[in-house]
Amino acid sequence: MRHRAAGISKTMVLPARDDHAQICAFYTLSHTEIERETLPVSLAKKLPHYPIPVMLVAQLAVHKGAQGQGLGKTCLIRALRHAYEINLHLPSYAVVVDALDETVQGFYKQYGFQPLDIHNSHMRMFLPMRTIEQLFMEG
Repeated sequence: MRHRAAGISKTMVLPARDDHAQICAFYTLSHTEIERETLPVSLAKKLPHYPIPVMLVAQLAVHKGAQGQGLGKTCLIRALRHAYEINLHLPSYAVVVDALDETVQGFYKQYGFQPLDIHNSHMRMFLPMRTIEQLFMEG
């Protein structure tokens, strides 16, 4: 709540359907930047030499009692859709995530995220906004 009030990030919540938990899943979006040198050379050579703006999925979690129902995928799709909509007005090169462990890396990899670098001792992964645009473009 403090980060939202400060204008740093926004958390979106999927409410629970039962009384066991008030929230079944959530994700948090924020802006950040990456150094172009962290990208594969084939992508980096097309970008300017200053930090590249990206959208960060700072958190994405599913309540333990709601796991195994596809809510992680649902949250990720909603986060990517939200990032796409923001990108229409405030462009970002990609969406990045910080994968906490190999299991989380595998989750994001199955949706096309690629390794970027190590950030705060976690694997940072990215999905280019052009890929996301292809998922959500209307028409």
